[in-house]
Amino acid sequence: MPITLPVYPVSEILPPLAAALAAGNRAVVSAPPGAGKTTLIPLSLLDQPWRGDGRIILLEPRRLAARAAASRMASLLGEQVGQTVGYRMRLDNRISASTRIEVVTEGVFARMILEDPELSGISAVLFDEFHERSLDADFGLALALDCQSALRDDLRLIVMSATLDVERVAVLMDNPPVLESAGRGFPIDIRHRDRPGTERIEDSMVSAILDAHTNETGSILAFLPGQAEIRRVAERLEGRLPASTLIAPLYGNLTQGEQDQAIKPAPAGTRKLVLATSIAETSITIDGVRIVIDSGLQRLPVYEASTGMTRLETVKVSRASADQRTGRAGRTEPGIAIRLWHVGQTAALPAFTPPEILSSDLSSLVLDMAHWGVTDPAALCFIDQPPKAPLQEARNLLIALGALDEQGRLTTKGKTMRGLGLPPRLAAMVIAAAEDGHGKTASELSVLITEQGLGGNDLDLDERLRRFQKDRGERANAARKLAERLIKDFPRGQNSPSPASAGQLLLHAYPDRIAFKRGGRGRYVMANGRGAEIAETERLAASDMLVIADLTGRAAQARILSAAEIRLADVEAYLPEAITQGDESFFDLNAKEVRARRVKRIGAIILEETPLAKPTGEAATKALADGLRQIGLDRLEFSKSAEQLRQRIGFLHRSIGAPWPDMNDEALLERLDEWFIPFQTGVRSFSAISASGLMDGLKSLVPYEVQRDLERLAPTHFTAPTGMNHAIHYEGDEPKLVIRVQELYGLKQHPTIGGGKLPLLLELTSPAHRPIQTTRDLPGFWAGSWSDVRAEMRGRYPRHPWPEDPANAAPTTRVKPRGT
Repeated sequence: MPITLPVYPVSEILPPLAAALAAGNRAVVSAPPGAGKTTLIPLSLLDQPWRGDGRIILLEPRRLAARAAASRMASLLGEQVGQTVGYRMRLDNRISASTRIEVVTEGVFARMILEDPELSGISAVLFDEFHERSLDADFGLALALDCQSALRDDLRLIVMSATLDVERVAVLMDNPPVLESAGRGFPIDIRHRDRPGTERIEDSMVSAILDAHTNETGSILAFLPGQAEIRRVAERLEGRLPASTLIAPLYGNLTQGEQDQAIKPAPAGTRKLVLATSIAETSITIDGVRIVIDSGLQRLPVYEASTGMTRLETVKVSRASADQRTGRAGRTEPGIAIRLWHVGQTAALPAFTPPEILSSDLSSLVLDMAHWGVTDPAALCFIDQPPKAPLQEARNLLIALGALDEQGRLTTKGKTMRGLGLPPRLAAMVIAAAEDGHGKTASELSVLITEQGLGGNDLDLDERLRRFQKDRGERANAARKLAERLIKDFPRGQNSPSPASAGQLLLHAYPDRIAFKRGGRGRYVMANGRGAEIAETERLAASDMLVIADLTGRAAQARILSAAEIRLADVEAYLPEAITQGDESFFDLNAKEVRARRVKRIGAIILEETPLAKPTGEAATKALADGLRQIGLDRLEFSKSAEQLRQRIGFLHRSIGAPWPDMNDEALLERLDEWFIPFQTGVRSFSAISASGLMDGLKSLVPYEVQRDLERLAPTHFTAPTGMNHAIHYEGDEPKLVIRVQELYGLKQHPTIGGGKLPLLLELTSPAHRPIQTTRDLPGFWAGSWSDVRAEMRGRYPRHPWPEDPANAAPTTRVKPRGT
């Protein structure tokens, strides 16, 4: 029986979309906020002949959006969620045998296709709000395209978004039909309130809310960057709004009930103020909202591969996000959008929010790709290929965890880890804990860490674990069931008679984040050598040792977000391999020389050390090189010849490139093993460094076959017409020759290097060696401004020759003979 759908702006593209999917298997849909694409398009596909009895999968970026979309579609069918339309997410499923449209979160879909590469029983996959470019969405689309191309040419794939980089997506999908819907159903009046640079965003937002509440009708949706700003705005508004206005926060850390409460219509006779993060940008309608106030800010995670840390940065929203937010005001009636920035600043906003794949921890992605049989991401269709450095760090981590072999292939342990559906570090923890009889506690801890707010927000994970285990709420019960499923069929050892603490378990996940107190209460150094801090008022700040599960901020000022207390005895018992002992040479920063010691350590943390005799040979030089990396290349005293050699080679690198090596400080520090250590054998202090060794080392970086070209392309000196040699200076942007002008008399061509292709920059000086002219065209200078220079110089230096035609005069370094 055909389905009768309401009329929305997107309705006009439903017939051409049906035609496109009848003729082909891919389509791209671009429809602005409020057009109805999320609910109408999946429902319109139910009656398509190609669907048969297959299911339609609709991907949503967030759980709130998935529940809201399923609820809306079910209501249009006059059914309950779980009948024709259901949803599936990590902690909550509402599906049945009759379900034909499944709304799933993007991470769930990635697991679905990894477990069933043919997507059996599925006729279509719709990627909604794809412009958000989450890592799971990018990966899910890449896998779906691979599945469709190799196994399922009958599978329909549709990429949808309100604000979409249509051209790039269409190219990725081999240019399928692109369908663009008309604009929103109701007009929106966009206004701007320029926020002074010194004013906190919370103060600007409170002022805008109060003005809008006084002068306009309807409920208000205010976008703020994060939970902290939402809390501060709510505090500032206490007592300043009438009791008939309900203040409702909306962010990912809330329970399902609290989120649902925020998007429900305000009771009759009341207004609602929803204070939301970006979670409210897409796929939900908050009934009654006709005013949107946009802070213009969002909080994005930024992953640093070198530290393994993800920090949250507050940045300006993209134009796409700003449009999405504005569209929330025109969903059900004409609305108003107030933007807290100057109208002229909109053009300077980035077009789209940066895709997660460019700034995320890629370890789960690499593990999943290995399961798919791919070691090189270029084999899959990603819009943006993952960057090399985080990709390599992810591979290194997975090899260290035993999930991949050296060729990047999945190991038996890796298969078990991937099957758990946890971040690799936590999966490794569960496996190790299960072998010790602590699998249940470890699985609960892993779910606790991956679900924001579960067990409270305490920094102490032992405390959060205790609260979680006692919590009998709906979300906690669902999380415990998930933890049970994780290890249901998992091989485990005999249950341990004594419980394990969170810290003891976390040692297997974060051995590099074992931390010792250094420098006072709340200050720690981790095994990876980085520092981390915790507020002095926190109970954990008194602990001598921690294992840190989460931290944020830049490497130099990392702030601990969650951790657990441990003792050295815990490391000795649960992770003895983390403690190493041996003899080592090291550079003493205070003494500025190389020393040796017998040391017991956990990574960068020294537990015990005993002095040894001063090292010799290559070990000493390697330690000195480590000191050089810490202090910097400025500590080396290059001879004039060596410094000029470095500048000459550096010039050729900048102007020609390979094979001429880079000679800047950073590049040379990275290659100390090649040019410093082999030429300074046995040296253990800076004062003993061989100057000739530095020269020879720099030369060694130039491939032998091109060394003979160095003098031709970048000579050390220029021979003047007088026969005298003058050094060529390469330290600037271009080679320069400083020379007295009289020495160039008779020269009709401009001096060059690089095989005659590059003119030297001439700095012409007076007899007193003071600059008088700079030129890259000597013949032009002779024919042009020389007459003015000559007139001035004759008066200043009458005893020196200043011919009218210097191009045909004899060069000289002498004064005129007396009487001439």
